[in-house]
Amino acid sequence: QVQLVESGGGLVQPGGSLRLSCATSPGIFSFYVMGWYRQTPEKQRELVASISPGGTTTYANFVKGRFDISRDVAKNMVFLQMNSVKPEDTAVYYCNADGQARAYWGQGTQVTVSS
Repeated sequence: QVQLVESGGGLVQPGGSLRLSCATSPGIFSFYVMGWYRQTPEKQRELVASISPGGTTTYANFVKGRFDISRDVAKNMVFLQMNSVKPEDTAVYYCNADGQARAYWGQGTQVTVSS
């Protein structure tokens, strides 16, 4: 069973920065694509960024150049560094582990961008 626990959400002003963290079960990075998704009441859950077992990163066009996904293998952590945030980045952010056979989700963390 893979466990994912997000933290780091909160209120941030437009143009500011925030770092989300996801604590994971040990040893999953070799087998799972790790991703951050977000969801609002008006939209379906959408991919924000992902990192493959080999370390290849992908980003949604709406966050390219602003957000950065990374991982710390020794600490079993995945991060999403959010810079130059905009009000439209307001959402619940979810950590995801995609293992092809099945996927796992964290409980989500709320990010609100507002002045």
